[in-house]
Amino acid sequence: MPTVCLTPFRSSTGCVMSSTDPATSRVGAVVDLGAPRPTFTEAITIKLRTPAKLRNLELVLLLVAVSITGAAVALVQLGAVGELDVTILGYGAGLGMLALGMHIVLRITAPDADPFLLPIGVTLNGLGVAMIYRLDIAEGFTGWQSAGIRQMVWTAIAMVLALAVLLIVRNHRVLARYRYVAMAVGIGLLLLPMLPGIGQTINGARLWIQVGPFSFQPGEIGKIALAVFFAGYLVTARESLSIVGRTIAGVRLPRGKDLGPILIVWLAAMAVLVFQRDLGTSLLYFGLFLVMIYVATGRLSWVVLGLMLFFGGALLASQSLGYVNNRFAAWLGAFDQVNYDAIGGSYQLVQGMFGLANGGLIGTGLGQGSPNIVPLAESDFIIASLGEELGLVGLFAILGLYLLLVARGFRIGFNGTDDFGRLLAIGLAFVIALQVFIVIGGVTRVIPLTGLTTPFLAAGGSSLAANWIIIALLLRVSDTVRNQPRLVVEDS
Repeated sequence: MPTVCLTPFRSSTGCVMSSTDPATSRVGAVVDLGAPRPTFTEAITIKLRTPAKLRNLELVLLLVAVSITGAAVALVQLGAVGELDVTILGYGAGLGMLALGMHIVLRITAPDADPFLLPIGVTLNGLGVAMIYRLDIAEGFTGWQSAGIRQMVWTAIAMVLALAVLLIVRNHRVLARYRYVAMAVGIGLLLLPMLPGIGQTINGARLWIQVGPFSFQPGEIGKIALAVFFAGYLVTARESLSIVGRTIAGVRLPRGKDLGPILIVWLAAMAVLVFQRDLGTSLLYFGLFLVMIYVATGRLSWVVLGLMLFFGGALLASQSLGYVNNRFAAWLGAFDQVNYDAIGGSYQLVQGMFGLANGGLIGTGLGQGSPNIVPLAESDFIIASLGEELGLVGLFAILGLYLLLVARGFRIGFNGTDDFGRLLAIGLAFVIALQVFIVIGGVTRVIPLTGLTTPFLAAGGSSLAANWIIIALLLRVSDTVRNQPRLVVEDS
């Protein structure tokens, strides 16, 4: 007869449980499935060894990541100035110790968490610091004037924030209770740069706030809050969004009253495009919502409708808004002399492409190229800087790390046992995937330039803090998924 066992891990040798057979209705009765079961001490050993193996694997990978980071900084120094600066290497060693401290915290608070996320984050972050430091050497910046030093400080702050998230959020399901609070926080952070006095316009986009000597991009944290809200909202509303509606030409269309959420998000994305003058951020927010609503409902009609709305709005904006039209002109006619010489034209894009071409297959070597020729090489065009000195092989390695990071996030979501955790993990992983595509697509002329920053690599504290918080949330969800009891049905 079929028997049911609720167990946190499935053993091929059977399980101990309460049987529904009247002949064995005693509580705690043993149902023999025809194979020997592990003894009590063996079962305890299994429970203890599995998390330890995960964390030991993470430790090995983390040591490799720290070694890669240290080697990159050392090669930058040898290639650019011909000698080692022990002070900078000491700062890097301090960040490595902080990463090891985060590993120790995971051993205690999240022993079943995914072992790949932390090493990947450390590797990407370290490579970004090394390239930013290399650009500082080329420009002659030292001390706090150096963007590399500031990036190291922001890395430490971001890791501490990630540790705080791991310690405070002990179960990701708690976040579902505060979905409307997350909505208010996300919208508030999105609109914060519009306030007079603290809002700041940089490079034509009004995305920053200025508080004393510090500037911050609140929309980076806002995207995480909106991901929490989308996950919580779609869990409760997916039935009406996926089942009800009319079928036209084989496509089930949503009801008019169900269009409210997607129209609200579309209007918010268009508001970012019009008032904050940022195409990339509006695409990121709207793309996040579209993917999460598709995962929740499984209806392709939502994606088709959303893409029609966004590209229709973007096309209208390209015809009516001058700065959007300039982006499209620089994209389509990058090598036209008029676009190349225009203020805000294609000069940056063309120089970045020349840098990638100069790097070739294996690159010029760290510290040996001229990435500082490209404007904003440490932020918007850090991919071009890395491509010049690491070559196509190095860029493929970096893209492979991003691919693995996103794949682990999707795996966490697909293995989840609760709908909120699934949507949250997939949404957070997709944010990184979409942001990487938008940035690299812009640098390589696949799509127009948007001004977004490359996750973990580009200079900027707000982006770095947001990405490390995403890593922390994915770690927490993965730990909860592995600890969740599963319903196993076996035939005796």
